[in-house]
Amino acid sequence: MRLVRFQRGGEVSYGRLEGDRVVPVSGERLEEALNGRATREALALSEVRLLAPVARPGKILGIGVNYAAHAAESVSFVNTARPEVQKWFNKQATAVNGPYDNVHLPKVSSQLDYEGELVAIIGKAGRHVPRGRAMEIVAGFCVGGDYSVRDWQKASQTMIMGKGFDTHAVFGPAIVTPETAGDISGAGIRTFVNGELRQTGKPSDMIHDLAAQIEHLTAAFTLEPGDVIYTGTPAGVGAGFDPPKWLKAGDTVRVEIDGLGHIENKIVEEPDTMRIG
Repeated sequence: MRLVRFQRGGEVSYGRLEGDRVVPVSGERLEEALNGRATREALALSEVRLLAPVARPGKILGIGVNYAAHAAESVSFVNTARPEVQKWFNKQATAVNGPYDNVHLPKVSSQLDYEGELVAIIGKAGRHVPRGRAMEIVAGFCVGGDYSVRDWQKASQTMIMGKGFDTHAVFGPAIVTPETAGDISGAGIRTFVNGELRQTGKPSDMIHDLAAQIEHLTAAFTLEPGDVIYTGTPAGVGAGFDPPKWLKAGDTVRVEIDGLGHIENKIVEEPDTMRIG
């Protein structure tokens, strides 16, 4: 199944993506929608706006330097001295962004960077989950864009400030369940900027695979339905070039993963987002 969350008019619903049509299903929460029944006739995909498949995840977790070639290019903005140790950061719930929505170039920095990656969505609660059973708690997979503000990332040992800007956690277009996705270890991951291929890789290139990531995370805390895991990015990020290739307003970033689809986002100047209350 390919589960999407979509908006039509003023209504937001879950649905099953079937080709170029969406079948609305019952359930307001992810775990309900995964087993939801059809509630009406299918809608044309062109009639709806696809949203991030989870509206407000309890946790958005990302592993850093999880591809050897990316670790080698990352020395300018993160400590890669011991890449064999899993390095985790969190992105904020307010960073969630839809698969085709605009991404903000921050007012406070010009060092906006892209990272295309495989995203896993948790479907069942898990604590102290052994590696051999890790996939039992995975609802499915998405295409992800982990946007990073490199100077802010470099300024903090935890990387949190550079990773959590609003609009900088893109994922979708659908949650592809494991039985539909099949073996994704060899699925090609590709990131394009304005049509130029910048990143290529596959999950089998990871230093720590998804099962190892889940085992490690759940040794410390409970993963819950709707939690989002960014599993790492291949080499080719903007910071890895000399000089760096930072994103600019007007750029378009497209990430594709074989069997999962693609996301595509335009970079725009951050609007006037000042607010109190």
